Amino acid sequence: MAGCCGQDAQFEGVSKDYKRRLWAVIAINAAMFLVEMSAGAAAGSQALKADALDFLGDALTYGISLAVIGASVRTRSLAALGKGVSLLLMGLWVFGSTVWQVFVIGVPEAQIMGGIGALALAANLVSVLLLVSYKDGDANVRSVWLCSRNDAIGNVAVMIAALGVWGTATGWPDLLVAGIMAGLFLNSAMQILRQALREWQQDTASGRARTPAG
Repeated sequence: MAGCCGQDAQFEGVSKDYKRRLWAVIAINAAMFLVEMSAGAAAGSQALKADALDFLGDALTYGISLAVIGASVRTRSLAALGKGVSLLLMGLWVFGSTVWQVFVIGVPEAQIMGGIGALALAANLVSVLLLVSYKDGDANVRSVWLCSRNDAIGNVAVMIAALGVWGTATGWPDLLVAGIMAGLFLNSAMQILRQALREWQQDTASGRARTPAG
């Protein structure tokens, strides 16, 4: 989609095509959250549960993104800040639950992990292809892309973890991958927060410049 993000201004999401793609990706992510969380509980896999939470975070992120399309820069920056904080909290939760899981006896079901990981990867590749044309936008649009990218990376990691669990007959590969995914959440959260704060500050500065001196 050449030119969707322009050279002089960042794409802000005001596009019927972009909205249609977001709706499709919301449906994909909501469905995969239910599938993967159920499979994670059945398999006893912390990595699957972490990836399911990423799906949920994406669905919520896309919903917020749709709600603020066309709003002021300040409103969109605030929405992006909220999404950054939610990703930060999600990363901390995954990290904490992974540390707790280290002390729980039990080996995840590698077959379920691998099968669901492959299904989730296919779902996320569709989402990534739908959104790749709009990956370079404002903080609100960029947060959508980062979440989709996280999911695809996470699914590959879950499949690698399944191989590790099967090969070692231990739960350590699963826990390692969950920890890496927690780090990915935290890194993406910081990227979104930095860009949203920068856009907020730029909007505030331009607002002051437009206000005539008293």
